[in-house]
Amino acid sequence: MSYPGYPPYGQPPQGQAGGYYQQPPPPQQQPLYGAPPPQGQYYQQPPQQGYGQPPPPAGQSYGAPPQQYGAPPPGPPPGQYQQQPPYGAPPPQAGYGAPPPQHGYGAPPPQGYGAPPPQPYGAPSPQPGYGAPPPQQYGQQPPPQQYGAYPPQQPAAHYPPTPPSPGYGPPQIIQWNADGDANALRSAMKGFGTDEKTLIRVLATKDPLQMAALRDAFTRIHRRNLEADVKSETGGWLETGLITLVRGPLLQDVHLLRDAMSGLGTKEAVLNDVLLGRSNADINAIKSEYQRVFRRRLEDDVRGDLSMKTERHFMIVLGAQRAEDAAPVVQSEIDRDVSDLYTATEGKVGTDEIKVCSILSTRNDNQIRAIAYTYQQKYARNLEEVIRREFSGHMEEALLYQLRRGLDKYMHQAQLLEDAMAGMGTKDALLIGRVIRAHWDRTNMANVRGAYEKRYHRSLASRIKGETSGDYERMLLACIGENI
Repeated sequence: MSYPGYPPYGQPPQGQAGGYYQQPPPPQQQPLYGAPPPQGQYYQQPPQQGYGQPPPPAGQSYGAPPQQYGAPPPGPPPGQYQQQPPYGAPPPQAGYGAPPPQHGYGAPPPQGYGAPPPQPYGAPSPQPGYGAPPPQQYGQQPPPQQYGAYPPQQPAAHYPPTPPSPGYGPPQIIQWNADGDANALRSAMKGFGTDEKTLIRVLATKDPLQMAALRDAFTRIHRRNLEADVKSETGGWLETGLITLVRGPLLQDVHLLRDAMSGLGTKEAVLNDVLLGRSNADINAIKSEYQRVFRRRLEDDVRGDLSMKTERHFMIVLGAQRAEDAAPVVQSEIDRDVSDLYTATEGKVGTDEIKVCSILSTRNDNQIRAIAYTYQQKYARNLEEVIRREFSGHMEEALLYQLRRGLDKYMHQAQLLEDAMAGMGTKDALLIGRVIRAHWDRTNMANVRGAYEKRYHRSLASRIKGETSGDYERMLLACIGENI
């Protein structure tokens, strides 16, 4: 599948004879034949300054993500997309358009890609700034190795584990006083009427650790439960969104899973959103929290709700055996996976579904990108097209979800948001879950906005305004970083 601005699979961009744009090799290294293309990137633009706002502090680049969460994150101008020089060209010199050397929120980690970030859990996301190359470029691995090289084989345990996402690690004590916001929330809900704007302003601008501190402060100061108070004072989709914020990402995930598997039928899209493409650390945190909250094993509930090979697919996912992000892309292993995928699908009568599920569920994003590229080069067919032809139903949707997320996680999230708003009526529950899940990581949210504008040629904010209204609209806009 090709997005606008991307060359279609197997076709070179205009003006270039060599096929995909390629990430240039590190200095002093010769490129190796068959290196895969980089993942799409989105330019970072200066944050919009409101009336009366001071210029950025000295030493801070205008390309850095906004310092105050809730301020509008940057987005690329329509049609602008950062392209890579041809494969084998000299490395570009730093200059205009190169990611600035940031030292604040969103700065690229100083160590090699794939190494664990030095920040403690709850520190700003270790992903690079908006518009900078994604941390794990297609075909890139910890230096000095390169895609196509044959590094010594190491057990998976030797690679540094991918850290948990914000809100999925152990509890942390942060140096932030939540008492003022706790009092503001109580004042907004006590007495006659409710100040919804204050609820939105306070709750939609907190990161996962601040939200945990705010819940604790509300209980300590007022001897009340924040989630229960918000439920009693609000209603409709605004209530759904605010409760999602109050719970934080991990607790909300387990509630979504329980709701998706309760009653008649299964909400397959929710299972996909919560479980697919997650790191091993996140999956283990979700299983542990599900057990703590509901006194049930998540694996047992999934087995009871799914059936046959789709059940086995999700058991592989819940096994948390995905390659860590630091695991390199090895040419021989990619070739083997590509051959196995062909043998399991096009190369035989019938389909070996579990082989395909196992490969896409246990490879990291870099490896999935390399597999998709190599499959296209070897068999002249798009891997997404193969999945569509060989699979159907929930398994098809789950495999496409894993493939697309591996190819470009920002564009994939943008597509999921559009899917929740497209067609007759708005899928409000999905829209709220997807907006707030992206919102917990500020740099991720800014990149998703840029990808959305690149794909659909309009801003995410304008699209949300066309689908929602009132306090519900204001809540979603605050979550994507708009001033309200």
